[in-house]
Amino acid sequence: MTQALRHDAMRARNLALVLGAVGARGSVTRAALAEMTGLTKTTVSKLVGDLIEGGLVVETGAVRDGERGRPGVEIRISGQHVAALGLEINVDYLAVCVVDLARTVRLRRTQAVDNRSAPPVDVIARLGDLAAAVVDEAVEKGLRVVAGVLAVPGPVDMTSGVVHNAPNLGWRDVPLASLLRFPFPVRVENEANLAALGELWFGSGLPDFLHVSGEIGIGAGLVVRGRLFRGAHGFAGELGHVVVSPDGPPCRCGGRGCLEQYAGQDALLTAARTTAAARSAATGRLAADAPPARTSGNAPAGASGNAPAGPPHKAADAARPSHSPGMLLPAQQGVSWMLSRLREGDENARAACERAAWALGVALSSAVNLVDPDAIVLGGIYAPLFPWIGDMVADTLKARLGQMRGAVPPVVVSRLGAEAAALGAAGQVIEQVMADPAAHLHG
Repeated sequence: MTQALRHDAMRARNLALVLGAVGARGSVTRAALAEMTGLTKTTVSKLVGDLIEGGLVVETGAVRDGERGRPGVEIRISGQHVAALGLEINVDYLAVCVVDLARTVRLRRTQAVDNRSAPPVDVIARLGDLAAAVVDEAVEKGLRVVAGVLAVPGPVDMTSGVVHNAPNLGWRDVPLASLLRFPFPVRVENEANLAALGELWFGSGLPDFLHVSGEIGIGAGLVVRGRLFRGAHGFAGELGHVVVSPDGPPCRCGGRGCLEQYAGQDALLTAARTTAAARSAATGRLAADAPPARTSGNAPAGASGNAPAGPPHKAADAARPSHSPGMLLPAQQGVSWMLSRLREGDENARAACERAAWALGVALSSAVNLVDPDAIVLGGIYAPLFPWIGDMVADTLKARLGQMRGAVPPVVVSRLGAEAAALGAAGQVIEQVMADPAAHLHG
């Protein structure tokens, strides 16, 4: 390696060291940076100058570093120039957000659209149009979008950007990365993993948790000591295809009795629309198998604390319509319709939530036994539905795990909801800039 290359590598490393220190402290003087990093004051001043010129940091007001000496000028991360693009393709919507380097969401757009079995080229074209409009608006605000990450609901080969199998989209072995046409780099990543990272960086900030993304599909992302666990091949977290009941209904993945068939968005909405007779039969099965009820003091009317020990699926499965789009409520109305029914005390909606919460608790009890998370965070559609499902999920976990463990992981709600994946996608870009600011100082 030549001396010039060694110098460039050392400068890149020191830039990352200084930027990381600024990010960790929020705001800090040059003198404090020299003390924190072990670099000389001269070196720190030069590096800070480069970061200011590149729009990554900005000077704020003067402060005094102690009782003696001249005041110093504080440095903080700048949110006025560099920004990241977060994108998401889901079954029934497209989402785009722009987040600046200070982690402030500057723009967000969501478009309701049915992507089931749509050709990937068409979906990408629609997403590209939506993203282009958002990026143009970001430019008008003085922001420079340096890179993006795209969240998709299926396992992704991180090297090639191939989506191996997204059953709810009807995609298999789609080379999605090669279809993207953006004026900056865009990577493809699994939606559930990015939702977990969104929760880590923009939500609760818990260092160890299992995040569950409830949409039409159900995914999970595991964060351990502040880092995402991907598994040996990057495919960890397919919670939606954990088997709840081996003789249950067929799933798009090719199996039977998967969690998605009980607790996915389609399953919830169709179960809530079953006839009163079918609901009565299903809830009769629930009542027969359930232990004594525990009612939460702050649960809304219609919420339940029952934790059934057996699968309440037989009667409801027989009455449940198929997954044809004509039988489902429009994507933009589905969850809000469900919430309105729950608030009005609708028995079908309440029974559908009980059934989904029981199944989710069963699947999560297996996950807890395997990975031992500190907490379980429910996101996606489970966030607004949490008052009607949270108690039963927790009770089912306790009933199934109580004899094995001194304490069961708490079940909490994500405040990010359906925005978690797009935020996690943008957050990945921000992390990349912070780790290698030298790559973004020019351009």
